[in-house]
Amino acid sequence: MSARPDGTSDRGPIIDVQHLFKRYQELTAVDGISFAVPRGEFFGLLGPNGAGKTTTIRMLYGFTPPTRGVIRIFGMEITRDWRRIKTRMGVCQQDNTLDPDLTVEQNLVVFAGYFRIRAREARDRARELLEFFALSNRRSAKVMDLSGGMIRRLTLARSLINRPELLILDEPTTGLDPQSRHQVWDRLEKLKASGLTVVLTTHYMEEASRMCDRLVIVDHGRILVEGSPAELILRHAGRSVIEVGGPDQALRDYLSASGMPHDDLGRRLILYTPDGDEHAAAVRERFCNETCTFRTGTLEDVFLRLTGRELRD
Repeated sequence: MSARPDGTSDRGPIIDVQHLFKRYQELTAVDGISFAVPRGEFFGLLGPNGAGKTTTIRMLYGFTPPTRGVIRIFGMEITRDWRRIKTRMGVCQQDNTLDPDLTVEQNLVVFAGYFRIRAREARDRARELLEFFALSNRRSAKVMDLSGGMIRRLTLARSLINRPELLILDEPTTGLDPQSRHQVWDRLEKLKASGLTVVLTTHYMEEASRMCDRLVIVDHGRILVEGSPAELILRHAGRSVIEVGGPDQALRDYLSASGMPHDDLGRRLILYTPDGDEHAAAVRERFCNETCTFRTGTLEDVFLRLTGRELRD
């Protein structure tokens, strides 16, 4: 690939994070993580509340300075070249930061001015994005008159006004009803198909499984695992899962003796059955009746196995 007019190169990963730390006095929010995101990948950053993912995202788009470590985006260091980086990046934050005094279309056109996009081109881009996000019929409405789903779609549209090469999505569908969430997913899948590089944080494991080519799960500021959703499911949960309600001591004794991976939740056992596991058939035959549920393994199983089931503030 050839060098760009600004002197940077398209070679290498679009994001390269090395030994990244963020400390707040006695608290270490991010504890030496490293990862890379190649061009065109839909990359997920998952973790429970307080795991460090939001702090990491904020460092990626230059809002929070790192304590130590290196963040290179488009081959440039974020602490030194953040102005040039931001011209090629779009950010969709989880909070509603739209201007309530402006119309839907004006929110896009005014935001385009921050990138020095000329007025006529800004209007053209705004109308193109409103069409893409099915908001054309509301372009003259005020933001406060929109539904929650429309506000999220408008926030997404605004993050694309500068035609970014990298899009950062911080929990883009939090609080949306299922219909609105699927509308956002549909638009994200079209952006993914276009080759846009995307970094996503989300609490919806279905969203991460559906969207992400690859992801990391972080907790206590460190990366626990990295891989594609399918790889992580097979590695940490297995293709099949058996849930047993009201288990007796005989089943617990069998699991202890066999070493079959499981989570004991008291009134319920969750058994993980990797491909070829000889003990799964025995459990089905000897211990399963109407109290057993059989299902496929999910990314949520992986997430809970690695980060625990206790509530986080």
